[in-house]
This record gives sequence, structure tokens and C-alpha cells, in this order.
Amino acid sequence: MKLRRALPIAAVIPALLAMSACSGESADSDGKKASASAGAKSKQSPEEKEAAEAKRLGALDGKVLEKVAITGKTAGFDAKKIAKAEVEAGRGMEADKKACQPLASLIGGFTHIPAVSTVHRSLQPGEATNATVGSMWLASHSEENATRVMKELRTAVTECPKGFKTLGLTYGKVESLPAPKLGDEAAGYRITGDIGKQKVLMTYTVVRSGGVIAAFYGVNMLDAKKAAIPEPVIKAQLERIADATG
Repeated sequence: MKLRRALPIAAVIPALLAMSACSGESADSDGKKASASAGAKSKQSPEEKEAAEAKRLGALDGKVLEKVAITGKTAGFDAKKIAKAEVEAGRGMEADKKACQPLASLIGGFTHIPAVSTVHRSLQPGEATNATVGSMWLASHSEENATRVMKELRTAVTECPKGFKTLGLTYGKVESLPAPKLGDEAAGYRITGDIGKQKVLMTYTVVRSGGVIAAFYGVNMLDAKKAAIPEPVIKAQLERIADATG
């Protein structure tokens, strides 16, 4: 199995639905104005629609999120952008058990509640003696939705101890891990993936900072107890989020 195949992958959410502001037009507006307004909005690029939706929800848009995401050498790891063609492959991660969907979505690199924007980084160790590799991604939501993501994720960890299946792959065990005292709230867990005859222990640390979900995934094929992405990396990312959100 190629380790790269095990990394969570995802893409920025495509153009969002028409902004709710369109439906908020007063009833006494004349039809021509409404039509002109709709026409103008239809000409918006996906990036413009995303920025408008982010502003409406008080969330970070893709451009800001891209600047916020760690890049380059950070706390002993090298964070690199992931090609869009790779992240697209994570879109269809649907669990065979509804209660487990938050876990399946995060394996694919998404939150189960669609985000305004999402950016990804692969994480490679800077030292040859460090066998932990992984990835991280930021998903921007309204604070209300980000809080809901965390609540439903914790519920999924509790309700899916025997695992689930998605895209023909079996994840046979889910276990809770101590959550770091970081951000506004955090969760930690490990999933055992059955890849052929090989079992891969995948460790996740998920932290909410305001409306941003920061998810960190790690694998260590030599020592599963060292698979979690170290806290200094997570803290460095959270500091950048805090700087952007004030």
C-alpha cells in the first residue's frame, strides 16, 4: 500500500448555492430590478460567491484560509499544498452507517457539514528519525456549524466503536483518545483501517477555533503510539487562525 493513498484528501467546496440575500429582496421590488439583480449574481465567479457567503456567515473565505494554513517548515514538519486532482478523490466518502458519517467524511478530508471553504496540507517530518507522516486541513464554517461538527463528531466516535465501511474499504475499530486542551474545543481518536491484510492505525486530532475546524491526521507505521501530529504543529496552526480572526 502506498502511504500517500492513506492520506486524507479533499477539495475546496465548489460554487455555493445562491446567497440567501437574493430571497430577502423586498416584496415591492419591481420584477426588472429583481431580474437584473439575479443576472448580476449569476455572473459572479465561484470565488466571489464563496467570499460573499463567508461574509454573510462570519466565516473565512478560501483566499484568507489559504493564507492562514501553515506552509513550509513548521515545528519539525514540512507542510505542503496538495494538488486539487488528489483532493477531489475524497468527495464520496459515505459511511454505510449514518451515525459514522462524520468519521467517514473526515477520512476523505471533509467535514460532514459542508464548509464555506477548505484547504489542505500534507505533513512530512523534517527529521529522518521521525516516522510520523500525515496531513492537515482547515474547514471554514459559521461558528454555529463548526460547533455542531464537533458535537456530532464526538457522538460518532462514541456510537461507532466497531467501525464502518466506505467506498469498499473497511474501518474496523474506532477508539477515543485524550483530547488536547487546545482551541475552543478538541477531540482525539484513532481508526483502524483494514487495507487488504494490513491494518493501518490512523490517528486524528480535531480542534475548533471559532468557526474554523482544524483537523490533523497522522500515521506511524513503526509505532502507532507516536502517530498523532505533535501539539507544537497544531499550536502553530491555531496561532495563525487566531491572528486572522482577531
